Amino acid sequence: MGSEIRDEGDGVSAERRNPLHALCPYFAMFPETFVREQLEQYTKAGDLVLDPFSGRGTTVLESLLRGRQAIAVDINPVAYCVSAAKANPPRLHTVRNELRRLEAACKAASKSDLEEQRQALPPFFRRAFHADTLREILFLRNELDWRERAVHRFLAALALGSLHGEMDTSSSYFSNQMPRTISTKPDYSLRYWRNKGLWPKRRRVFEMLLERAELRLSVGTPAHAGVVHLGDARMCDVLHASSEGKVRLVVTSPPYLDTTRYEEDQWLRLWFLGGTPYPSYGRVSKDDRHASKARYWQFLREAWRGIQTLMASGAILVCRIGAKGLTLEEVDAGLTTSLKDAGLEPKRRGDPVVSLIRNRQTDCFHPGTAGCRYEVDFSFSVG
Repeated sequence: MGSEIRDEGDGVSAERRNPLHALCPYFAMFPETFVREQLEQYTKAGDLVLDPFSGRGTTVLESLLRGRQAIAVDINPVAYCVSAAKANPPRLHTVRNELRRLEAACKAASKSDLEEQRQALPPFFRRAFHADTLREILFLRNELDWRERAVHRFLAALALGSLHGEMDTSSSYFSNQMPRTISTKPDYSLRYWRNKGLWPKRRRVFEMLLERAELRLSVGTPAHAGVVHLGDARMCDVLHASSEGKVRLVVTSPPYLDTTRYEEDQWLRLWFLGGTPYPSYGRVSKDDRHASKARYWQFLREAWRGIQTLMASGAILVCRIGAKGLTLEEVDAGLTTSLKDAGLEPKRRGDPVVSLIRNRQTDCFHPGTAGCRYEVDFSFSVG
């Protein structure tokens, strides 16, 4: 089996990037340039594009910006919130008006109630955020109806993007020093802050959200909205039943074998969306990290079955997949077999392309972490 090796770097393109792509930093993603290449090669304006593992919504947003229709699914509430916010962003004046209303309501809210909520949180939160900042965060956590209201979903996505990050290099984040893409565990964070003598700075949440909104919406939004569902990829055919036989292109990247557990790595963002104030396991999904190769390929077979009835005749599936602990031959065989077993009748389009992974952002905070060092892109005609 031949393969091409490509060092993709940070994916920055000479073409001006739409600021909505940077709505929220997210670990494990492909750049919009990758999606754009697939759109230009395999689709035309008006075609329907699907991502059953939506992540931060790069496929959805880039497809909409390029005049395609777009649908997606993700089981992680953080990914859903960010993807759906990009798929249907509000007008800037709507965001401004709602932020003014929320800020006024926050000032009028019972400070004793918010303080009681703050004091009830584990010690991590009182070292992670300035007291006044945390009270504003708690107010938004209580008020934002991100599941039902588009403008609240967009504000929640903005807040997720600023919830934690590198305090030493940027004033764009609410928290004490943390990575911007993953939430480090409470005990580790507290030790790190104490050893370094770090305390959080006061951040004015509503002002920062308005600044972020003005930046993210500065270039405009897609002409049409996409549809994103919060759910399991294996239920894609049910969630998007109206798209049966219409999908012309899939561009996706499923969870990698034994690489990350999103429920653990995104625990603080999940808390903001209504989850527990500590890392938890199995509340969102029991399938976000497989250590067993056999169970991993079975999971992918089930996921591909979930999209099988949505595919149009002659549709294309492009999959970027990580390769920790797997040879290129194992990845090729496992992915191809999983597609065949799902009834998608894959036909290879060119050799797989290997991308080197550089500048792993977690190393900046926690050097030496293990993970994937390369990814492989496969393209198939299916059906």
